[in-house]
Amino acid sequence: MRIALGLEYFGAPFTGWQSQADGRGVQDALERALSAVANARIGTVAAGRTDTGVHATLQCVHFDTDAARPDTAWVRGVNSHLPADVAVQWAHPVSTEFHARFVATARHYTYLLVRRATRPALLAGRVGWYHRPLDVDAMREAAAALAGTHDFSAFRAAECQAATPVRTLSPVMVVTDGEVFRFDFSANAFLHHMIRNIVGALVYVGAGKEPVAWIADLIAARDRTRAAPTFAADGLYLTGADYDPKWGLPPTRRPVRLPLA
Repeated sequence: MRIALGLEYFGAPFTGWQSQADGRGVQDALERALSAVANARIGTVAAGRTDTGVHATLQCVHFDTDAARPDTAWVRGVNSHLPADVAVQWAHPVSTEFHARFVATARHYTYLLVRRATRPALLAGRVGWYHRPLDVDAMREAAAALAGTHDFSAFRAAECQAATPVRTLSPVMVVTDGEVFRFDFSANAFLHHMIRNIVGALVYVGAGKEPVAWIADLIAARDRTRAAPTFAADGLYLTGADYDPKWGLPPTRRPVRLPLA
């Protein structure tokens, strides 16, 4: 049978989602826990591969197993074998036609940035940080150029393995709540480091280092070397993916909530 899981994790202790030789990927921790419950080796597939230090409020995963277990075993039982920084939120049987990555129609991320003179301590590892004033109106105006279908080569990591740099991005939402800046991204798919590179560019605009039109210029130039440095992974959260209702899944999107912010 095939089981879909909804998973959350704090990414700082891990080398990203993907399994690593040293066993420090989130995928490694999850597969060890699933295998302990199933009494057999379990492999997993995720909706998206988050990088080192990136978090998830809702990562959708699927796995196949011959082990007959109640749904609670795939939640509470698996959680009893997971480190404190990873937890399954729900489990749901699906047909073998379901694929967490390939049938997802969109993916969603949020980046949280604290703008204050001194670095945060209570939110260390959970938010990005910038120490100088930022013009949110300029950032919103610049972000408008990102919406639509574009070649995002200027925001693509050199090691990105995607077959094409073309992606379709929904309007980027930039909102503020006191000293917290929130960037919400939705797209059919994302390139390696794409969001962190976009955030870095928008911060350059907000800080007055580049004009609003610079973002559109970067898109047109398709040259990563002309853009801003990659921003820290700390504030990036995978907040879910979209799936056809026919799969009958529990909610597959979950917004970031940080009461300390």
